[in-house]
Amino acid sequence: MATDGIIRIGTRGSQLALAQASEVRARLMVAHGLPAERFEVTVISTSGDRILDRPLSEVGGKGLFTKEIELALLGGEIDIAVHSSKDMATAIPDGLAITAFLPREDVRDAFIGREVRTIAELPHGAVVGSASLRRQSLLKRLRPDLEVITFRGNVQSRLRKLEEGQVDATLLALAGLNRLEMSHVATEVLDVVSFPPAPGQGAICIEGRAGDQATADLVAAIADHHTTVALTAERAFLAELDGSCRTPIAAHAEMHEDGSMTLHGMILTPDGVRMHETRRTGLAEDAATIGRMAGRDVLEEAGPDFFAGWAM
Repeated sequence: MATDGIIRIGTRGSQLALAQASEVRARLMVAHGLPAERFEVTVISTSGDRILDRPLSEVGGKGLFTKEIELALLGGEIDIAVHSSKDMATAIPDGLAITAFLPREDVRDAFIGREVRTIAELPHGAVVGSASLRRQSLLKRLRPDLEVITFRGNVQSRLRKLEEGQVDATLLALAGLNRLEMSHVATEVLDVVSFPPAPGQGAICIEGRAGDQATADLVAAIADHHTTVALTAERAFLAELDGSCRTPIAAHAEMHEDGSMTLHGMILTPDGVRMHETRRTGLAEDAATIGRMAGRDVLEEAGPDFFAGWAM
């Protein structure tokens, strides 16, 4: 923490990213009785925000949304970094650590149709835009007749492109729409079983410097246990698969009242033709093991050549 007592929060500059940073600030203010003046939100432009004409898989993957923010954190320009958990790579840079996950929002995906309300109602050959390989693959599996194209940009720009008629429909995380108070634009909310989310979807992640115990203690007060357990499993599943933006991977962990948890994990080919999934249940304290074992389950079922040729 800076000597002036100001807690500097680093974030991307989109409306959604700023809403997430504001949520972190508000929770810290309540938890510690601190005034707004003790916090400063620092907007940091990332490569992922600037490079919009190519799929993430072609230009570096998930790290494009976190690299510059993490460099600012390592350099002491900010005290904590706020990320969407699904943007976080499984390997955290040396000198940094994930310090908290906030209570998770709705994990489901939202379908937004321009002239129809559901995926089933889309006409043959309709064009759907999405930046996510997972969403593209799941959509192709449901509707092989659709034309699915890469569709980058923040929530507002994608909705604007939809309104302009560049595509017939798009898919967005319901969590983001909820945080922006825009859930009304969703014309269909997709079932979490048949259309499972990305690992970490709906959860805000706070990252700090390793060894900065004062800031870690500050942030610990707003950490959510259930979300932490769920994301421990989902991120372990992702790590076992060496997953990134180059691979269509879905994972969703749920906590049960008896203290156990169940992880639903899935991998697909980009065309959606081949899919392998698993479900594992165990104790919450074994979340990381459950995630790793689930990853091994789908790898064993898929075979060693499943990712060959397209996970480049």
